[in-house]
Amino acid sequence: MSTRKTTLFYAILIAVASAAVGMVIASQWGLPQSSSAQTINVPEANSAPLTGPIDATTFRNIAKTQAPVVVYIQTTARARGRELTQFGGDEFFRRFFGETPGAPSQRGRQEPPPSQGTGTGFIIDRSGLILTNNHVVEDVDDIKVSLYGANLRNPNEKTYAAKVIGRDSLTDSALIQLSEMPVTELQEARFGDSDQMQPGDWVMAIGNPFGLSHTVTVGVISALGRPFLGVAGREQNMLQTDAAINPGNSGGPLLNIRGEVVGINTAIFSDQRSGNLGIGFATPINTIRNLLPQLRAGKVTRGVIGIGVEPFPLEKDVAEELGLKNGEGAVVRTVEPGQPAAQAGMEVGDVIVEFNGRPVKDSDSLVAMVVVTKPGTSVPVTVLRNKGRKTLNVVVGELDLEAEQGRSARRDETEQEPTGTGLGMDVGAITPDIARELELPRGQGGAVVTRVERNSAASAGGVAPGDVILEINREPVTSLSEVTSGLRAVPAGSPVFMTVWRNGQRVFIIMRKR
Repeated sequence: MSTRKTTLFYAILIAVASAAVGMVIASQWGLPQSSSAQTINVPEANSAPLTGPIDATTFRNIAKTQAPVVVYIQTTARARGRELTQFGGDEFFRRFFGETPGAPSQRGRQEPPPSQGTGTGFIIDRSGLILTNNHVVEDVDDIKVSLYGANLRNPNEKTYAAKVIGRDSLTDSALIQLSEMPVTELQEARFGDSDQMQPGDWVMAIGNPFGLSHTVTVGVISALGRPFLGVAGREQNMLQTDAAINPGNSGGPLLNIRGEVVGINTAIFSDQRSGNLGIGFATPINTIRNLLPQLRAGKVTRGVIGIGVEPFPLEKDVAEELGLKNGEGAVVRTVEPGQPAAQAGMEVGDVIVEFNGRPVKDSDSLVAMVVVTKPGTSVPVTVLRNKGRKTLNVVVGELDLEAEQGRSARRDETEQEPTGTGLGMDVGAITPDIARELELPRGQGGAVVTRVERNSAASAGGVAPGDVILEINREPVTSLSEVTSGLRAVPAGSPVFMTVWRNGQRVFIIMRKR
C-alpha cells in the first residue's frame, strides 16, 4: 500500500473510531448527541381562514386525531409544599396544579413528604419535546410522562422520565423533553394562528382534569386580550374560553376546529377550590411559538427600558392637553434611576409616540415592542414633552423579572372621608423626619399624602399614602398651602396632572377631579 493510501486509510479509521467513542461517551455521561432537536424547528402556523361546515363528526374527529399528541404529566417535589390558592396575588385567579384530591395537609411538619402534582402537555417534536405550563414543572424534582392510551390505574404501566429544557414565568410556559423514548413514533401537534381567533369561534380543550386522562371539552372563544397577571405588574393578554377547564388541565392544548393548537390552557376563574365556572384562560400559541427558540436554548431574554406607563386609554381632553392629536401614545408615569430610559434623558410626563421608528398606539403596544427588542440595541424613541417632539436614543437593557419584583413595593389603601380637594385624599406638611425617611431631594415637595379614599379619583389615578407631591399641572409646589390651593383651583370634571416622589423616583399621575 502506498504512503498516500496508508495515510488516508488511517485518517478514516481514526475518524470512525473517534465518532464511535464520542457516541459512547455521550450515552454514558448523558451529553446531548447531534439531532434536529438541538436547533428546534419552530412549527409552522396555519393562518388559512377558518371556514367550512361543522357537523356531527367534527369534534369527534378532532378528539380522535389529536388526543395522541396530549400527554399526562406527574411531578414530585421533595420536602417542600406548593402554593395552590393564588396566581399573581389574586385569590380569584389561581394556578391549577391538579394536586391529588384529598391529600392530607402538611402544615406544622418540619419535613413534609414529597408533594405530588399533575398536569397536561402536548408533543411538538418527535424527539420528545413537550410544551406545558411553567407552574406545572416549576421547582419539581421528578417529571413522569404518560402517553395516550396508558392505563393510569395500572401501577406497572410504562411512564417516561422527562427533564425541563426551558421555562418562562411571564407567559407561564415551559419546554420539557423525554429523557427516554418510547418504541413507537411520537405524533406532533399542529399549530394554528391564535391571532385569527375571534369571540364565538369553536374550540376544544384536551387535558387530564383530576387525573381523568385525555378528557375532551368543547366551547367557544369568549373574549380576546383578557389581561392576566402571571407576574405582578406585568399583564399578559389571554384567550378567554368557556370550554370546561379544571385542575389538571394546566398545560394542555386549546384547539381550533381544524385540530390545531391556538393556546395553552393556563388558568381558571373560580370561587371554589375545584369548581369550573365556565371562564378559563389560555396563553395564545403565537406568543409561545415566538419564544420556542429561546425556551430550547434554556433562557428567555427580553428587553426593558426602565419606565412605568399609564395603563388606561387616554380620554380625549387629556390627550389634547398632552399635545396628542389622535390620542395615541404611552404616558410615562415613572422613570427608574440608572435604567436605560433615565440615562437617555426621559422624564415622567413624557408621552412616547414612536419606538424605533414605529408608532406607539398605547402602553400595550409599547411594552410589546420593547420586550422583543434585543438587549444592547440602541433605538430612537420619540416623545412629546410640553407638546414638543423630542427624540432620545435609548440602549435597551435586559429584563430581570426577579430583580423587578424585588423593587415592587406594595401599599395598602386606607379607607377614609374626602378632604375637600375633590380628589379623595388627605395631605400633610413635610417634616424633616418625613423628608429623611422618604429620601426626598432637598428643597422639593409641597405636601405628603397621608390617606387615600377607596374608589376616589386619587385612588383611581394611583395615588398612594406616602407619596410626596412635587408638581400640580406641571407647576412645582413647595408648601402645603400651594398644594391644597392648587388642587382646589382645578374645576370639577377637569384632568389633573400630578408628579409625586415615591420610592426614590418621580411618578407622573393622571386624575380627573369629580
